Amino acid sequence: MQENDAVEAVNTGLQGGFDIRTDLALEQRESFEGDGGEISGVKLKEWHHQKSQVKLTEVKILNDQGARAMGKPKGTYLTLEADRLSKADDEYHSEISEELAHQIRKLMSEMINWKEEDLPSVLVVGLGNRSVTPDSLGPRVLGNLQVTRHLDGQYGETFLKDRKLPAISGIAPGVMAQTGMETAEILKGIISETHPDLIIAIDALAARSVRRLGTTIQLTDTGIHPGSGVGNHRHSLTRESLGVPVLAIGVPTVVGAAAIVHDTVSALIRVLADNDKTKGTGSWIEDMDSDQQYQLIRELLEPEFGPLYVTPPDIDQSVKQLSFTISEGIHQAVFP
Repeated sequence: MQENDAVEAVNTGLQGGFDIRTDLALEQRESFEGDGGEISGVKLKEWHHQKSQVKLTEVKILNDQGARAMGKPKGTYLTLEADRLSKADDEYHSEISEELAHQIRKLMSEMINWKEEDLPSVLVVGLGNRSVTPDSLGPRVLGNLQVTRHLDGQYGETFLKDRKLPAISGIAPGVMAQTGMETAEILKGIISETHPDLIIAIDALAARSVRRLGTTIQLTDTGIHPGSGVGNHRHSLTRESLGVPVLAIGVPTVVGAAAIVHDTVSALIRVLADNDKTKGTGSWIEDMDSDQQYQLIRELLEPEFGPLYVTPPDIDQSVKQLSFTISEGIHQAVFP
């Protein structure tokens, strides 16, 4: 998230509607399940890995109709869900890194016709503000990254090629309040000088569900739209805007307070409906659709608290672990 989005959203407020409540395509897709689940122009595929207990969900937005329904660009959105990611288990995080590497390679092969024997030039971009823990995932991944692009300059122009190593470079551009520049502006200058084949952008995301905080990793070939999950619309980082394919990796670290209350109210209504003495209580809320319920809760909450965003109490440890998991996944994906 750019510009310390979660904090900025609370301080400045959100104007107008709240069309995008999550950065996760999976959650956007789930919001249609009450309408039969089928969305024209959207293809869904799910599978489980028994060993690692990882659930993978691929959402493909195939055309403009699907993009309008989902509120997201056309492309592939792959989500890895693993509840044990929140635990300090190095062996398990290593398994997730392997799975992440496999999925990164899969997307790379589609985006730049990459083959395992190829030695791509990759620019890894760590988005966010390192000083704000929920927003520090990107810079922390960069801190763990093994860069190699400079080795040709130090040891000869064919150093990487002779050793069959990819040219990996990295940048943590900070946020606009620190630099006075949009991230897209900074990256355009870097791209014009370094000419990478691919950009891998890492960012913290906003989720719709508390259970996905720190336990979900999303990959997409559509690039990234910094801050969109908390209503902060910045210049997009995409193939169209930068001239280079952008593979985005994100982990949700915040959830809107209104979403938490919405889930709580929904659970309360179900409990009341199951009891003969309280049946019918709150039926006027139950008769609303999900979006109407959510809008009502926002209207009640935000005058008192602002558009508040919540993060888990162990977010520091979670972000630290995930930064290693993601950096290792990138290493395994691009190094032969």
